[in-house]
Amino acid sequence: MSKLRSILIHPDPRLKKLAEPVARITPEIETLAADMLATMYDAPGIGLAAPQVGIASRIFVMDANRDPEAERRPMVLINPEITWSSQEENTYEEGCLSIPDQYADVTRPKQVKMQWLGLDGKTHEEEFDDLWATCAQHELDHLNGVLFIDHLSMVKRQMITRKMVKLKRERARV
Repeated sequence: MSKLRSILIHPDPRLKKLAEPVARITPEIETLAADMLATMYDAPGIGLAAPQVGIASRIFVMDANRDPEAERRPMVLINPEITWSSQEENTYEEGCLSIPDQYADVTRPKQVKMQWLGLDGKTHEEEFDDLWATCAQHELDHLNGVLFIDHLSMVKRQMITRKMVKLKRERARV
């Protein structure tokens, strides 16, 4: 049975660390993946990386099917890497479960091809575009200690960080 995990809120030093590769698929990794999917859907979000739940491992989950009528497409990507990205770019208003209620436009490649290890222990490769590509790149950034606000100007980044510090203070009082 999956359990919901607490999502770290920026600023937290664990969100800025480089995540370690997953050596092999273990029952702990399978449990982590199931918990992360449950946490992501509950939040609700379209992606969640292990560092966001305090685990410094190179694993993220995503499901960029936003249409509530569409069938869910939960994905678990372990040790993911981008093997190709398009010259063409897209700008999406990004948000992050670790930076609640803050959104900003981020420009990234419109399409990326990713390779990763699945829970089945096999190597998978897929080309993502549009929102799926943005989500995959956003989550991969988390594994490298990069937040979407790191793509913004210093002024915007500092403004959002101050709001998060205030939010964390308010939550600590409750």
